Amino acid sequence: METLRLEELSAANVVAANGMTLKRGQEAFLAGNARLEEFVNTQSAWQRVIFDGDEPVAFVMANFDPEVDHVEYRSSILRMYVAGTAQRKGVGTFMVDQVAAEAQRLGFDSIYAVWEKGELGPGNFFQAVGFEVTGENEYGEAIGRKAI
Repeated sequence: METLRLEELSAANVVAANGMTLKRGQEAFLAGNARLEEFVNTQSAWQRVIFDGDEPVAFVMANFDPEVDHVEYRSSILRMYVAGTAQRKGVGTFMVDQVAAEAQRLGFDSIYAVWEKGELGPGNFFQAVGFEVTGENEYGEAIGRKAI
Protein backbone atom coordinates (compact mmCIF):
# COMPACT_ATOMS: atom_id res chain seq x y z
CA MET A 1 0.00 0.00 0.00
CA GLU A 2 2.93 2.29 -0.63
CA THR A 3 1.57 3.70 -3.88
CA LEU A 4 -1.82 5.02 -2.77
CA ARG A 5 -3.28 7.81 -4.85
CA LEU A 6 -6.63 9.52 -5.36
CA GLU A 7 -8.51 9.84 -8.61
CA GLU A 8 -11.72 11.77 -9.04
CA LEU A 9 -14.63 9.40 -9.68
CA SER A 10 -15.26 9.42 -13.40
CA ALA A 11 -16.65 7.38 -16.25
CA ALA A 12 -13.11 6.07 -16.75
CA ASN A 13 -12.82 4.47 -13.30
CA VAL A 14 -16.38 3.86 -12.13
CA VAL A 15 -16.46 0.28 -13.43
CA ALA A 16 -13.27 -0.54 -11.53
CA ALA A 17 -14.67 1.12 -8.40
CA ASN A 18 -17.88 -0.89 -8.69
CA GLY A 19 -15.82 -4.09 -8.77
CA MET A 20 -14.57 -3.70 -5.19
CA THR A 21 -16.15 -5.90 -2.54
CA LEU A 22 -16.32 -5.56 1.22
CA LYS A 23 -15.70 -8.24 3.81
CA ARG A 24 -18.63 -10.54 4.44
CA GLY A 25 -21.24 -8.92 6.67
CA GLN A 26 -20.10 -5.32 6.12
CA GLU A 27 -22.62 -4.63 3.36
CA ALA A 28 -25.32 -4.11 5.99
CA PHE A 29 -23.53 -0.97 7.20
CA LEU A 30 -23.28 0.73 3.84
CA ALA A 31 -25.79 2.02 1.35
CA GLY A 32 -25.72 -0.21 -1.71
CA ASN A 33 -22.59 0.41 -3.75
CA ALA A 34 -23.79 -1.17 -6.97
CA ARG A 35 -24.79 2.16 -8.52
CA LEU A 36 -21.85 4.55 -8.11
CA GLU A 37 -22.63 5.80 -11.61
CA GLU A 38 -25.47 7.87 -10.12
CA PHE A 39 -22.91 9.97 -8.24
CA VAL A 40 -20.52 10.72 -11.12
CA ASN A 41 -22.27 13.96 -12.05
CA THR A 42 -23.33 15.12 -8.58
CA GLN A 43 -22.05 18.69 -8.37
CA SER A 44 -21.71 19.09 -4.60
CA ALA A 45 -20.05 15.78 -3.82
CA TRP A 46 -16.26 15.30 -3.57
CA GLN A 47 -15.84 11.75 -4.85
CA ARG A 48 -12.57 9.88 -5.10
CA VAL A 49 -11.42 6.38 -5.87
CA ILE A 50 -8.24 5.35 -4.06
CA PHE A 51 -5.86 3.23 -6.06
CA ASP A 52 -2.88 1.16 -4.97
CA GLY A 53 -0.89 1.19 -8.18
CA ASP A 54 -3.48 0.27 -10.80
CA GLU A 55 -5.84 -1.51 -8.41
CA PRO A 56 -8.86 0.32 -6.94
CA VAL A 57 -8.90 -0.28 -3.19
CA ALA A 58 -11.37 2.27 -1.79
CA PHE A 59 -14.01 4.86 -2.51
CA VAL A 60 -14.92 8.01 -0.61
CA MET A 61 -17.64 10.59 -1.09
CA ALA A 62 -17.49 13.73 1.03
CA ASN A 63 -19.39 16.98 1.10
CA PHE A 64 -18.04 20.47 1.76
CA ASP A 65 -20.83 23.04 2.00
CA PRO A 66 -21.00 25.60 4.83
CA GLU A 67 -24.64 26.36 3.98
CA VAL A 68 -26.02 22.90 4.85
CA ASP A 69 -28.52 23.07 7.74
CA HIS A 70 -27.04 20.24 9.83
CA VAL A 71 -23.48 20.89 10.97
CA GLU A 72 -22.56 17.21 10.64
CA TYR A 73 -23.07 17.43 6.86
CA ARG A 74 -21.19 20.67 6.15
CA SER A 75 -17.77 19.05 6.06
CA SER A 76 -18.56 15.38 6.09
CA ILE A 77 -17.65 11.93 4.90
CA LEU A 78 -20.94 10.82 3.38
CA ARG A 79 -19.84 7.43 2.19
CA MET A 80 -16.64 5.44 2.23
CA TYR A 81 -15.54 1.89 1.90
CA VAL A 82 -12.34 -0.06 1.58
CA ALA A 83 -12.18 -3.27 -0.42
CA GLY A 84 -12.05 -6.31 1.86
CA THR A 85 -8.61 -7.31 0.61
CA ALA A 86 -7.20 -3.85 1.41
CA GLN A 87 -8.60 -3.41 4.91
CA ARG A 88 -6.24 -3.00 7.88
CA LYS A 89 -3.44 -1.81 5.61
CA GLY A 90 -3.69 1.97 6.09
CA VAL A 91 -6.06 2.68 3.21
CA GLY A 92 -8.88 4.00 5.40
CA THR A 93 -6.51 6.23 7.35
CA PHE A 94 -5.09 7.56 4.08
CA MET A 95 -8.62 8.27 2.88
CA VAL A 96 -9.65 10.15 6.04
CA ASP A 97 -6.40 12.14 5.90
CA GLN A 98 -7.16 13.16 2.29
CA VAL A 99 -10.69 14.27 3.18
CA ALA A 100 -9.33 16.23 6.15
CA ALA A 101 -6.72 17.92 3.94
CA GLU A 102 -9.38 18.97 1.43
CA ALA A 103 -11.64 20.24 4.23
CA GLN A 104 -8.77 22.26 5.70
CA ARG A 105 -7.89 23.64 2.26
CA LEU A 106 -11.50 24.83 1.98
CA GLY A 107 -11.39 26.53 5.39
CA PHE A 108 -13.12 23.99 7.63
CA ASP A 109 -11.71 23.17 11.08
CA SER A 110 -13.25 19.72 11.41
CA ILE A 111 -14.82 16.85 9.50
CA TYR A 112 -17.78 14.72 10.49
CA ALA A 113 -18.90 11.18 9.80
CA VAL A 114 -22.21 9.48 10.49
CA TRP A 115 -22.29 5.72 10.84
CA GLU A 116 -24.61 2.90 11.75
CA LYS A 117 -23.71 1.27 15.04
CA GLY A 118 -22.88 -2.41 15.15
CA GLU A 119 -20.13 -4.92 15.74
CA LEU A 120 -19.03 -5.06 12.10
CA GLY A 121 -19.74 -1.37 11.50
CA PRO A 122 -17.15 1.38 11.08
CA GLY A 123 -17.43 2.92 14.56
CA ASN A 124 -14.19 1.47 15.92
CA PHE A 125 -12.33 2.60 12.80
CA PHE A 126 -13.62 6.16 12.95
CA GLN A 127 -12.76 6.45 16.63
CA ALA A 128 -9.29 4.99 16.03
CA VAL A 129 -8.54 7.70 13.43
CA GLY A 130 -9.61 10.51 15.74
CA PHE A 131 -13.37 10.96 15.48
CA GLU A 132 -15.10 11.67 18.79
CA VAL A 133 -18.74 10.66 19.08
CA THR A 134 -20.78 13.84 19.57
CA GLY A 135 -24.27 12.35 19.54
CA GLU A 136 -26.63 10.53 17.24
CA ASN A 137 -29.03 11.48 14.51
CA GLU A 138 -32.76 10.87 14.32
CA TYR A 139 -32.11 7.36 12.93
CA GLY A 140 -29.95 6.31 15.89
CA GLU A 141 -26.73 6.50 13.89
CA ALA A 142 -23.60 7.80 15.61
CA ILE A 143 -22.28 11.25 14.70
CA GLY A 144 -18.53 11.70 15.02
CA ARG A 145 -16.35 14.81 14.72
CA LYS A 146 -12.64 15.01 13.99
CA ALA A 147 -10.82 18.29 14.54
CA ILE A 148 -8.29 19.16 11.84
